[in-house]
Amino acid sequence: MAFMKTLQLLFLAGLITAPALRPTTALGQAAPVPKAGNPIVRDKYTADPAALVHNGTVYIYAGHDEAPAPEQRYVMHEWLCYSSQDMVTWKEHPSPLNVKAFAWARDDAWASQVIERNGKFYWYATVEHGSVPGKSIGVAVADSPTGPFKDARGSALITNNMTESKIMWDDIDPTVFVDDKGQAYLYWGNTNCYWAKLKPNMTELDGPINKVANLPGYTEAPWVHKRGGWYYLSYAYQFPEKIAYAMSRSIEGPWEFKGLLNEVAGNSNTNHQAIISFKGKDYFIYHNGAIPTDGGSFRRSVCIDYLYYNKDGTMQRVAMTTEGVKAAK
Repeated sequence: MAFMKTLQLLFLAGLITAPALRPTTALGQAAPVPKAGNPIVRDKYTADPAALVHNGTVYIYAGHDEAPAPEQRYVMHEWLCYSSQDMVTWKEHPSPLNVKAFAWARDDAWASQVIERNGKFYWYATVEHGSVPGKSIGVAVADSPTGPFKDARGSALITNNMTESKIMWDDIDPTVFVDDKGQAYLYWGNTNCYWAKLKPNMTELDGPINKVANLPGYTEAPWVHKRGGWYYLSYAYQFPEKIAYAMSRSIEGPWEFKGLLNEVAGNSNTNHQAIISFKGKDYFIYHNGAIPTDGGSFRRSVCIDYLYYNKDGTMQRVAMTTEGVKAAK
């Protein structure tokens, strides 16, 4: 009893903390994930979130940080999928995609995004190529947002030798947007922000690869969305990474830099965002390193906070919270 009292006093004094991941019940089963607050997933490390709104449901696709403590490196072999109809209660689905689905890839399930077109779901994913040195982008396809997904091409859509850079990881972080005319665009890149049109089949480029100009401090993690008559290009800015953004009347630019959207996400050198509208509210989805004691740049966790726009269309700085968002009605 004295031992338990000592532990209680140490905990209240902040000298020891709660377990890093989800606690277990007396039967050894995982306790339920909390129904509110950030991070939204506590039993696994989740990173590089992308979001899809489809038929009244939000799907979050995230990388899975699997490095065992105390290793300080990225270990990622699969992607995870969660769904919600209220932005608070999240259901985990079996992993819909693994690097092994791309027979030509070696490893590294890095940042990705899923979009829907003509009843098909296309997953654009960063992996390490097996024969072309450097990072590459593959495309998987499924009939359902929860998969299973399979390689749509049998080869990479983007390889490192298709772009000119001194680094081997400039072809990462794909994001795809389909404009009002039905033209699909692929954006991606580290240190350089590239873009290209996609053919209607969503698995081939339709024209040359271009570079985006006038993105101060651009590091990686582009995300394109549209609201009203404005296109928004947000991205990871400098290092450690914040999120900044630019605006344009055309998805092909020119882009006008508007400033920071959020600060360094606590205890994480990287920052990666998704921006969606759902049931009348706007959301900023990102990751941080908040889960103790192994949180951080190599063990990240997805969070959600509200996003607000000004009357002129610019976005307000995101307030990152532990409370997160309320249930959407």
